[in-house]
Amino acid sequence: MMPFAGFDMPLQYTGIREEHAAVRHGVGVFDVSHMGQVESGGADAQQFLQRMLSNDVGRMAQGSAQYSVMCREDGGVLDDLFTYRLADTRFLTVTNAANRERDLARLRSHAGEYDVDVSDRGDRYAMLAVQGPGARALVGSLADGPLPARMNCCQRTVAGSAMLVSGTGYTGEDGVELLLEPEAAVGVWDALVGGGATPAGLGARDTLRLEVCFHLYGNDLTEDRGPIEAGLGWCCKEQTGFIGSDAVAAARSSPPPERLVPFVIDGAGIARAGNPVVGGGEVTSGSFSPCLKRGIGMAYVSIQASDPGTAIEIDVRGTVRQATVESKPLYRKGS
Repeated sequence: MMPFAGFDMPLQYTGIREEHAAVRHGVGVFDVSHMGQVESGGADAQQFLQRMLSNDVGRMAQGSAQYSVMCREDGGVLDDLFTYRLADTRFLTVTNAANRERDLARLRSHAGEYDVDVSDRGDRYAMLAVQGPGARALVGSLADGPLPARMNCCQRTVAGSAMLVSGTGYTGEDGVELLLEPEAAVGVWDALVGGGATPAGLGARDTLRLEVCFHLYGNDLTEDRGPIEAGLGWCCKEQTGFIGSDAVAAARSSPPPERLVPFVIDGAGIARAGNPVVGGGEVTSGSFSPCLKRGIGMAYVSIQASDPGTAIEIDVRGTVRQATVESKPLYRKGS
C-alpha cells in the first residue's frame, strides 16, 4: 500500500507486469475510489459547465460522457476531467484525486453567477474500473441490461447493486467504469474477481496509460502548461468562451516553443520524470513498457525536435540515453 491523495492505495497485488498483462489480454479490475466526483444540477448547469470546461458541453446528449480540461484565465491546465450528462440539467464530473478539493472550490467559486447547485459527491461513490478485452463480457454477464457504448453511460444493476456504468477507462483497452454506493463495492469487487478479473494496482494503471500516451495530471499536465502544448487542443472549443479560451486561442495561432511527445529509449535504460532533454525540455513520465519491452515515456521538447522519428538525447542521472520521438499511441490495442 502507498499513500496517494489522502488514500492508502495498492501499488500492486501480485506484480505490476502480471497485472498489466491481465488487462492487455484478459480482464483487470482497479479500485479508483480516490477519484473526486462533483455533481452540478439546476437550470443553468449546462451553461455553467460550458464556462468552466474546455469542451463543448452543449453537444452532450443525455447519457453521454465527455473529456475536457479546466483552465486558468491564462490557459494553464488546472485538471483534466470526465463529465457525464445524467439528465438535461444534471451532470457528474470526475476529477483527479489530487485535485478534488481544489476543483470543487473553483467550481463553487463561479457557481454564484448561475442557477446551479454544485455538490461534492466524493463520499457517495466508490469507483471500480474494469478493463481489458474481456471486461465488457464479464460485466455484461453480471448486469441486468446492455452496457453503454464507449463514451456513454447509463444506470444498471450489476452483481445485484445499482450503479452508474460508463464506457470509459484509462488503459487503452475496452472496458467500463462503475460508480456505486461504497457499501456495495466489496460485493461487486468479489463478483468481478470471482468471474475472472485480476486485481490491479496503481503501478499497472500507470504503465498501461503510458503505453497509450494518456496524460497524468501533475506530470504531463500542470498549471504551467497549456492544452495546446500538451496535445489536448482537440478537447478545447474556444468558441464556447470557457475560462482561458482566449489564451488557448492565442496559443493555437502562435504555438508555444515546446510540445509534449511520446518517446522510446533506443537500447537499455529508463528515463524518469524530471530527467532533462539535452538541448531543452524535460521528461514528464517514464517507465519500462511490459508490452514493448523497452523504456518509454513522454517529454516536453522543442517544436523543432517534436516530429515522429526525431532523435533526442535524455540525461538519465548523468548518463546520456538515446531516444526517438514516436507517434501516439506507443501501443495499439490488440497488437
